[in-house]
Amino acid sequence: MRFNWLTSPRRKMRRAFILAGLGAIALLVVSLLIYAQLFGAVANYAQTEEFIVNPKTTITEVAHELKEHGFIRSAFAFRIAFASTGDDEIIEGGYSISRSQDAWIIAEAFGRPPYLAWVTIPSGLRKEQTAEILQKKLKWTDEQVEKWITVDTAPSSTLIEGVYYGDTYLIPSDQPPEQVAQRLRGRFEEVFAPYAEKATEKGLAWNEVITMASLVEREAAKNDKALVAGILWNRLDIGMRLQVDASFQYIRGTKGNWWPVPTKDDKYIDSLFNSYKHAGLPPHPIANPSLSSIKAVLEPEETDCLFYLHDSDGQIHCSETYSGQIRNVNQHLR
Repeated sequence: MRFNWLTSPRRKMRRAFILAGLGAIALLVVSLLIYAQLFGAVANYAQTEEFIVNPKTTITEVAHELKEHGFIRSAFAFRIAFASTGDDEIIEGGYSISRSQDAWIIAEAFGRPPYLAWVTIPSGLRKEQTAEILQKKLKWTDEQVEKWITVDTAPSSTLIEGVYYGDTYLIPSDQPPEQVAQRLRGRFEEVFAPYAEKATEKGLAWNEVITMASLVEREAAKNDKALVAGILWNRLDIGMRLQVDASFQYIRGTKGNWWPVPTKDDKYIDSLFNSYKHAGLPPHPIANPSLSSIKAVLEPEETDCLFYLHDSDGQIHCSETYSGQIRNVNQHLR
């Protein structure tokens, strides 16, 4: 019998190896194509761009926004890449990314702190509290915080407090603290410009309006600001001392307890911020007032009351006389 080498076992094995190799190469090529379609960069060359992650945005929403704006090929693939970073959620803020980066590099960028930070400053804070928030969000040093409190926020005697508007800001992490102070003051001036004009029309000094509004911000509940403002204006009009607890809370406040519970001894503190001892408004605002407090001061509720208190449920009770105030104390606070 003649031997046929084409059908020999060795030849068949070699052909099988070749076919298997070709199959593996084909599978690899297909896999690479699929990988490129899922994880690959959208463009070969592209400049970096700013991408903002808004507060309370989920990773799924970020992935869809990235896909919609052409930064990634697949939202699903991006979520896989981000999961590999070990983070559960993306920190809100601004990021610098490019369409020339693949999903893994973009995911890695979102795993680092943003270069633009969302910072929310509530109303009713003194500047030291504002500084604590900024330090946490912008990674300020203790030295930067101290300079912000003593220098950057003290350009004049009337701009020391109360003019750093409570709002949500998107701030570059490397922005110098003095520029952050200017940013917050600029926002204050922008929002309150119409009300400063209204104060002038009413014959009121703007710095006095801000100071009074800061007292109302700390003293009143949301639904009785106009009434409290009316009562405080009444006291000033007759030369009565304001007797506002918040003003000596301001001078007694220290780190960790910026608004301490008032005591009877506080009324004897020798300070112009002690409105039990000194007549008139404090030298400057004690906190950053909200828009509603400014409005309340400019449009106070008409009332004959000179005294007020808040009960345990936060309801206000006012009276025209001190004896009426004593009755309210006995009825609502004891």
